[in-house]
Amino acid sequence: MRPICLVGIGKIAVDQHVPAIAASPDWTLAATVSRAGTVDGVPAYTDFAQMLAERPDIDTVSLCLPPVPRYDYAAAAIAAGRHVMLEKPPGATLAEVQALAAMAQDAGVTLYTTWHSRMAKGVAPAKAWLADKIITAAHITWKEDVRRWHPGQDWVFAPGGMGVFDPGSNALSIMTEILPAPVHLRQADLSFPANRDTPIAAELAWTGNVTGSFDWRQTGPQSWDITVETTDGTLALHDGGAQLVINGADVESGPDREYPALYDRMAALVKTAASEVDITPMIHIADALTLGKRHVVDAFDF
Repeated sequence: MRPICLVGIGKIAVDQHVPAIAASPDWTLAATVSRAGTVDGVPAYTDFAQMLAERPDIDTVSLCLPPVPRYDYAAAAIAAGRHVMLEKPPGATLAEVQALAAMAQDAGVTLYTTWHSRMAKGVAPAKAWLADKIITAAHITWKEDVRRWHPGQDWVFAPGGMGVFDPGSNALSIMTEILPAPVHLRQADLSFPANRDTPIAAELAWTGNVTGSFDWRQTGPQSWDITVETTDGTLALHDGGAQLVINGADVESGPDREYPALYDRMAALVKTAASEVDITPMIHIADALTLGKRHVVDAFDF
């Protein structure tokens, strides 16, 4: 198995990355880097440069840091000849991800911008079914409780944290994967808490009669749904893409293997030093933040 270092031992790393690596036939968790978090039985570093210097045996790094500091870590890893896997969204800006792609190409290493929701059970068959369909309308409903998924993580509301578009990027990654033709944003209404720098909710409208409702204030059941109307009927993805329903019939559903599938894909890419860099979902976020009308709403605190 190939040694990998996991950087940023927070909630998403503990909940998803660590179990996925542990179950993988391709990877072994050989080190972690984090200011405070650790994984039992795994050598832990607090300094990334020290890990790179002391562990030349580890040629792959998976970065689970927030988007803003991620570029510096990725650039250092690439400069040290390491393959790099980026948690979504892959960076704080489009330009820095493009720069990393160029660095990786020059260095001959893999750069993989992961979009875990694309690996949900229903996404691939949804894409296949829609491939030859005429789309008449589509709507995204992506509403969840930020206190549940990002407890106390103020960085999500800081510049570069993207606010509701952090989880919203999951929906956008599915939308851009399954629609047979690209769409572009025409209108956006963004709700900013009075004490925060990124939006907590958004209403978006694209070409092709595609709309989206995003909200981080949802309590109770969480809503991760995409509905696509076609001249041949209706397709719906529920539970973040895990369940596919076509014309009322349950076509595909299954257990969550999103993160294991990401590590499977990373292993395949590293074998040939190939890269997979897709910033399409980020383009829609950037467009929303550029085009969006700002609405100030009640202050938000964890």
